[in-house]
Amino acid sequence: MVQITLPDGSQREFPGPVSVNDIAHSIGTGLGRAALGGRVTVGDAEPRLVDTSFVIEHNAQLAIITAKDPDGLDLIRHSTAHLLAYAVKSLFPEAQVTIGPVIDNGFYYDFSYKRPFTLDDLEAIEKKMTELARKNEPVTREEWLRDDAVAYFKGIGEHYKAEIIASIPSNESISLYREGDFIDLCRGPHVPSTGHLKVFKLMKVAGAYWRGDSKNEMLQRIYGTAWASKDEQANYLTMLEEAERRDHRKLGRELDLFHFQEEAPGLIFWHPKGWTLWQQVEQYMRAVYVDNGYEEVKAPQILDLSLWKKTGHWDNYAENIFTTESENRTYGLKPMNCPGHVQIFNSGLHSYRELPIRYGEFGQCHRNEPSGSLHGTMRVRGFTQDDGHIFCTEDQLQQECVAFTALLQKVYADFGFTEILYKVATRPEKRIGSDEVWDKAEQALMDSLDHTGCEYEVSPGEGAFYGPKIEYTLKDAIGRHWQCGTIQVDFSMPERLGAEYVDAADQRKTPVMLHRAILGSFERFIGMLIENHAGAMPAWLSPEHAVVCCISEPSADYAAEVVKSLKKQGLRASSDLRAEKITRKIREHSMQKIPYILVVGEKERETGKVAVRGRGGVDLGVMSLADFTTRLQNEINSRA
Repeated sequence: MVQITLPDGSQREFPGPVSVNDIAHSIGTGLGRAALGGRVTVGDAEPRLVDTSFVIEHNAQLAIITAKDPDGLDLIRHSTAHLLAYAVKSLFPEAQVTIGPVIDNGFYYDFSYKRPFTLDDLEAIEKKMTELARKNEPVTREEWLRDDAVAYFKGIGEHYKAEIIASIPSNESISLYREGDFIDLCRGPHVPSTGHLKVFKLMKVAGAYWRGDSKNEMLQRIYGTAWASKDEQANYLTMLEEAERRDHRKLGRELDLFHFQEEAPGLIFWHPKGWTLWQQVEQYMRAVYVDNGYEEVKAPQILDLSLWKKTGHWDNYAENIFTTESENRTYGLKPMNCPGHVQIFNSGLHSYRELPIRYGEFGQCHRNEPSGSLHGTMRVRGFTQDDGHIFCTEDQLQQECVAFTALLQKVYADFGFTEILYKVATRPEKRIGSDEVWDKAEQALMDSLDHTGCEYEVSPGEGAFYGPKIEYTLKDAIGRHWQCGTIQVDFSMPERLGAEYVDAADQRKTPVMLHRAILGSFERFIGMLIENHAGAMPAWLSPEHAVVCCISEPSADYAAEVVKSLKKQGLRASSDLRAEKITRKIREHSMQKIPYILVVGEKERETGKVAVRGRGGVDLGVMSLADFTTRLQNEINSRA
C-alpha cells in the first residue's frame, strides 16, 4: 500500500507503486490533463521535481504541477528549448546541438552550424516548432549507460553533446529525453508531451562561445520566450516594446546625455546635460551622507598589489583587476573602495566610544569586465559607487543594518521607487573566514530584516567571498527588477588589514566592517532612472527645468530677461530665440522632455507674465513669473 499526502492535507491510498499521472487522474480528469509534473517529498528528503511518468513506490507527499505554478512555467520553457532543438535538427540536420537552459522569461539553445541563422530561418524554425507541438508527441525519459550515450552521439555527429556526456563520471546514470525522432541529454523533468507547448516565440540570434570560453568556437544562440497563456505572452511582448522605447542608450543619444565610442570600451563620455543629471544625484547623496552621520573621504585610485593580495582580492578577483607598473612595482587599479577605507581607519587608534565610524565615498572604480558583457551604462568598466563602510562593534551590528534599510527605503522613494525586494545571500563555496564567523554574520542580517518587518528570501551560496549580504532589488515602472543596493557584513577584511579599536576594558579588538551602497553605481542607477521615467525626469533631477521660447523678434529680449531671472533663483533654464515658428520650437523641446516650456510674446512682455506648458502638452495657462517660480520650486523641493 502506498499512501500519498496532497498539499491540502488529504490522503489517498493506492495498492502499489503509482505514477504521478495516475494520481492526478484519480483526483480529477481535468487535473490529469493539466498535469505537467509533480513535486514529490519522501520522508525528510528535499522535495523533488519529477515527470508525470515518475512512479512513487513509498509513502510520500505530492503536489501536482500545472501551468499555473512557477515550476510549471519552468517546465514549459525547458521543454520548449528542447522543442527548438528538435525543430532545428529537423530543418538543418547538419547543425549540432549543445546546451539549452531556462532563463528569465524564456530559454535559449546554442547550436553549431556552418552559416549564420537568418531572420527567415528563425521564422521557419518557429513554424516547425508549432507543427511539432501540434503532433502532441510523447516526451519520454530513458536511462542510458554513459559510454553508450557517448558512442551514440558521436555516431550521429553530435560531438558537442558527446563531449558534455564524456565529462560526467562513468558511475553516474545518464538520462535522455526522446520526442519523436529527436533525443537529447537532460536531467529533466519535462512536460508529458509536445502538445502542452502552445505559446512561444523566437526572439533573436546572438553569438556565444562554447563553454563560455573565448578561445573556443563561436556558436549561435537562439533566444525564445514561452508562456502558459497567450495573454501572458502578449503582456510580456508589450513590456519589451515599452522597454525598447525606454532604452537608456537610445534616450541618452536623443536627449544628448552621454555617448560611447570604440576607443573607450565600457567607459562613458558624459555630455553637459548628462553631467547635470549626475550632479543632482551626487548632491542628493552627499546630503544623505551628512544627514546620517557619514564622513566623506577619498582614497587613492591605485594601490600596490601587495595590499590586494592581503585583502584576498587578488586570489579571488584577479581577472577583473586592471594592473599597471612603475619603478619595478605592480599596482592594482581599484575595483572597489573597501581596502582604502580600512587604511583611513587605521591611520589613527580609535576608542570604542567613537564607534560606529561611517565613511562615505563617491569612489571611482574600474573592473576588467568581458567585452561581451558590457551594456550601456548598466555594465561598464569604469564606474562610481556611492560607497560607504561602517566600522562598529558586534553589539552595534544589527542596529546599523536596521538603520541602513530604513535609510535606503527613503532614498529609493525619493527617486520614485517604492517597491523593494529583499534577499539574503549566504556563504559561497569560495570564501575567506571561518564557518563560525559566517554563522554570526548571516544571522545578524536576517535578524535586522526580521526587526524591520521586511519579508525576504535566502539565496544560498550567493554571498561575496568575504561575507554575506542583503541585496535590495527595485521594481521599475514597467515591472522589471533591478538589483541595486547592498549591505555586506565583513569580519575578515578588518582583521586581515589590522584594523583595531580599544574597548571598554582597554583591550584592542577588531571591529566589524559593513560594506554598504544604496545606488550601487551612479552609472547603472542613472541608466535605471532614465528607463524608469522614460527620460522624462522629475523636475528636481531634470538637466533643464524650463526653456523660454519667444514668439517673435520683439519678445526676444523679454525671453532673455525671464531666463536671467530664473537662473538667479537657482533654476536651470535656457532660451530659444530662433526665428522659427513657435509650434516647431514647442515640438522640438517637448521631444527633449523638458518639464516646462514658457512661451512669451508681446502680450506676455507687456504684462510681465509667461504662458506655461507642462510636459506632455499640458496647457497651464498664463501666470506671473513669480507664481511659476513658486510652483516649480515647490515641485523641486518636494521631489514630486
